[in-house]
Amino acid sequence: MESFIYRDLGVIDYEEALDCQQKAFNELLKEKAQDRKGENCLFFCEHQPVLTIGKSGKDSNLLIPETLLAQRGVSFYHVQRGGDITYHGPGQITGYPVFDLDSWQLGLKQYIERLEEVIIRFLSLYRIKGERLPGATGVWIEPNTPGKARKICAIGVKSSRFVTMHGFALNINTDLNYFSLINPCGFKDKGVTSLEKELGERQDFELAKKQLCELFRELFP
Repeated sequence: MESFIYRDLGVIDYEEALDCQQKAFNELLKEKAQDRKGENCLFFCEHQPVLTIGKSGKDSNLLIPETLLAQRGVSFYHVQRGGDITYHGPGQITGYPVFDLDSWQLGLKQYIERLEEVIIRFLSLYRIKGERLPGATGVWIEPNTPGKARKICAIGVKSSRFVTMHGFALNINTDLNYFSLINPCGFKDKGVTSLEKELGERQDFELAKKQLCELFRELFP
């Protein structure tokens, strides 16, 4: 029996995806409160251009007036996750694990480290060395090289009674120009990148999702 159900939501409106994971989150909490085992779910999707800012984020990290975002076709949401401001859009795998961490005897810090490990192993399939940056959740390339540190995957999680929602945003064929609208994850001195940019050519998005899901099955058995 598999430890979680995988659902590919395809291209979906941010609010619709949020509603989908909120329902799964509430159901998992309800089952847990009654000492029953609920269904862990892993959702993958793509969004139309949207900026989200976590509960500890600073509005000053949005670099243009909020009123101008609509003109650019970009939505904007304050959300109840950790982390600062980030971008979601086409060509990016946005993943929402709605997991009861007790299923794997994990604490929240261990869980985030395991999410990072999934991404690091994924990047190694493409001979890219993904790394952690102390004090900065997510996965980076050349994090300790001044002027070259660049984030390829942002992570921001909400949890209640060790049930999680929200998750990660992995840049595959992402249009990185949108990141110029923000200080990504609150950083002013570090860049962002994508698999496409690192490898110099557009990548097979469906293959990337398949590989990533397989790694989730390995690390969350």
